[in-house]
Amino acid sequence: MSRCQNVSRREFLKFAGFAGSGLMLGALVPGWRPVMAQTAGLPGELNLFISIGSDDRVHIVCHRSEMGQGIRTGLPQVAADELMADWNKVRVVQGMANEAYGSQNTDGSRSVRHFYQTMREMGASARSMLEQAAAERWQVPVSEVQARDHQIWHDKSGCSLRFGQLAEAAAQLSPPDKEQLTFKSRKDFAYIGKGLKIVDMQAILTGQAKFGIDMTLPDMLYASIERAPVLGAGLVSLDDKQAREVKGVVDVIQMPAQTIPVGFTSLPGVAVLATNTWAAMQGRKRLAISWQDSAHGQHDSASYLKTLTDRVVTKGRVIRSVGDAYSAMMNAVDTHSATYTVPYLIHAPMEPPAALARFKDGEMEIWACTQTPQATQNTVAQQLGIDKSKVKVHVTLLGGGFGRKSKPDFSVEAAFLAKETGKPVKVTWSREDEIQHGFYHAISAQYYEAGMDDTGRVTSWVQRTAFPSISWTFNGTAEEPSDGELSLGFGDLPFALDNLSCETQKAEAHLRIGWLRSVSNIQHGFAIGSFVDELAHKLNREPRQMWLELLGSDRLVNPKPEGFEYTNYGDPLEQHPIDTARLKKVLNLVAEKAGVEESVGQHEGWGISVHRSFVSYVAVASRVRVKDGKLKVLEMHCAADAGTVVNPDRVKSQMEGSMIFGLSLALMGEITLREGKVQQSNYHDYPVLRMPQSPPIHVYLVESDAPPGGVGEPGVPPVAASLTNAIFRAGGKRIRELPVSKHMEV
Repeated sequence: MSRCQNVSRREFLKFAGFAGSGLMLGALVPGWRPVMAQTAGLPGELNLFISIGSDDRVHIVCHRSEMGQGIRTGLPQVAADELMADWNKVRVVQGMANEAYGSQNTDGSRSVRHFYQTMREMGASARSMLEQAAAERWQVPVSEVQARDHQIWHDKSGCSLRFGQLAEAAAQLSPPDKEQLTFKSRKDFAYIGKGLKIVDMQAILTGQAKFGIDMTLPDMLYASIERAPVLGAGLVSLDDKQAREVKGVVDVIQMPAQTIPVGFTSLPGVAVLATNTWAAMQGRKRLAISWQDSAHGQHDSASYLKTLTDRVVTKGRVIRSVGDAYSAMMNAVDTHSATYTVPYLIHAPMEPPAALARFKDGEMEIWACTQTPQATQNTVAQQLGIDKSKVKVHVTLLGGGFGRKSKPDFSVEAAFLAKETGKPVKVTWSREDEIQHGFYHAISAQYYEAGMDDTGRVTSWVQRTAFPSISWTFNGTAEEPSDGELSLGFGDLPFALDNLSCETQKAEAHLRIGWLRSVSNIQHGFAIGSFVDELAHKLNREPRQMWLELLGSDRLVNPKPEGFEYTNYGDPLEQHPIDTARLKKVLNLVAEKAGVEESVGQHEGWGISVHRSFVSYVAVASRVRVKDGKLKVLEMHCAADAGTVVNPDRVKSQMEGSMIFGLSLALMGEITLREGKVQQSNYHDYPVLRMPQSPPIHVYLVESDAPPGGVGEPGVPPVAASLTNAIFRAGGKRIRELPVSKHMEV
């Protein structure tokens, strides 16, 4: 019978700023090969995610960006669960830009969706290595030992060893093959599915957390940049004499000229550098600049929207078809059609973009509130002409992102200025900069038409969409949406229809178009959710009944055999199918929980909508009051099926945030342009939801053992339609043009 023995303690080698030693499933050693997100199995070498020290502390790398969604808690708690670790002994280490981690692009609602299994493998692999080390120490079969409560136990002898006592020996072992790993059953989860408090909570509450805007270095300069007012405009002349006279101003530097395609490169402009932010901003105001004309200088958003609405009422390019929609429409007993529009939108996170850069000894080091450190690394290297291995990117906390901070142009600006001056430079965008010079959600028009037989059954369906494509930002030529954009709530229509035609129309870009929380699901969710409600009213059906009729029998939908190259958010349909049963489940759940078919007060009405996006299913119900031309949102309900949920508190929080974000856009979101220039500048003319406008919000999560779905974005698409449907049923007008504030007081 073996006897228990303690292993010796040794000083822990430094790892990412923490002291400890032992099982380095996380050491940043050049040449070590990690488990990549795209890899099916574990490699033979150690990986980059977990480190266990002789002090018993477990360090888990979070390679994604934290912007309030809780990812620095969610991913580590998955690994810790499989490791059988004590959560109180877990420390989270923020990963820098490193392609070894796999994708670090924290957008698309895919952090847990794409890394849930990877983090389980990391935890299970580390656990297996600790168990093997203990078995060898005790000279017993590994089948007789097991991890439990941050220790390895041999129950037959009563022996136990702490993780820290085994860490060094375990580090000498080869990680097991993926096929050898064993995983906990769902019933045994200790952390997965539990609402753990976010690891950054105390630092945020006490003001100790560091966001991009908080970063400083000794002797750094502060930069404020006057950018070209119209896309494509260049500098004609510059008089910076008065700017240089401002106390604290050190230099005035012209930014690089605009390139096409614009991509993530910096915008043309003039940077004022000073010893403090105030001096930089004041010096900027005193610049005298003349800008050349641009081909986009005649762009007017109102007239352009009219162009798009004219286009979508005519037949476009067919991307998906079933039967013969036009013949069936001609033979229909009755038809109904409508056009819906959504204006340009902007992200408006609480923290505008900010980045600090230092160029020293041929290496660029950046601290930024970035959603995409690898794109930052690559773009900076490309624009400055240095090898990307010479670019280090530190990820700070983000004060909101919504997709804006996955475009690293602001880090490119800081890097360029740091290289030019030879000093650390921090670029901080003002609110005006962010609203007038950012990346915009596309202006859009959608047309829907349905034909019905004499029983009211929909026999034909035609839908068209037109909006400038994000692809133009990266190729400079695209005039139609990409398949990826059309896969977001348009080409993946889940209805059971005998005759269908999904079509697109051209739409030229005049701004930097980028992704904003839920991307083109915004306009497509609004249009489809509104049109179903219009059909329900026309056919004298309850909205829920209309949805259920159109969704048809429980089945899995595959648009590909019908001609559409559906991208499914980058996931295989076999893993994440379009499941009408799950759509119906959240629809029924929210209708029943909210009581949408019960009577309401005078001037009140319920609206509902349901949408699948980012492989999750969300239904929203809103109750409003419309009286004397004034709108009051009384309550909102959300039912969400996001598959396996890691941290339900965070998922509920994200759904609540989605309700507020979607409601803000629907009520007031609008960017307008005249002569190519954005007219809005701050929250006074691009308002976001205020507390008195925000209703009580109720969230219901569907328990599911399906693979994790997206969470950060899927709550947004059904909001606008649920709101405008409620307005109509409360006695208001049928709103087909957002925002609502154009039609009534909000």
